[in-house]
Amino acid sequence: MTSAEPIDILLVEDNPGDARLAVEALKEGRVETKLHVVPDGVEAMRFLRREDTYRDCPRPHVILLDLNLPRKDGRQVLAEVKSDADLKRIPVVVLTTSQAEQDILKSYELHANCYIAKPVDLDQFITVIKAIEDFWCTIVRLPPR
Repeated sequence: MTSAEPIDILLVEDNPGDARLAVEALKEGRVETKLHVVPDGVEAMRFLRREDTYRDCPRPHVILLDLNLPRKDGRQVLAEVKSDADLKRIPVVVLTTSQAEQDILKSYELHANCYIAKPVDLDQFITVIKAIEDFWCTIVRLPPR
């Protein structure tokens, strides 16, 4: 990956407000990113498998995944991604409101790369998104697509 290539991030988020905040936070980042947003788990899997309207979409470098999604929840998406030989190398950051110990344990059992509880405070949420971007887009060496 060259420094001129943007980092593609797939955000799986059903809350339009949180999605909009993530877009705004990433615009201010030090790294060029392309954020792709889908509202549920069914659309996430269609995006990742490049089906139908997503056939020309890039493979994301990182997935930001909410757990509580309509149609197919994030736990199911995480299980499918990590059991798919073609997708399992994509780092998955669980970014959710749940602070339940069972959700944390289950996410790591399903091989999430990290688990972050979304802050309720607007400024803290933006800080978290920027920290995710900084870590996953500048510090970590991501696998080739």
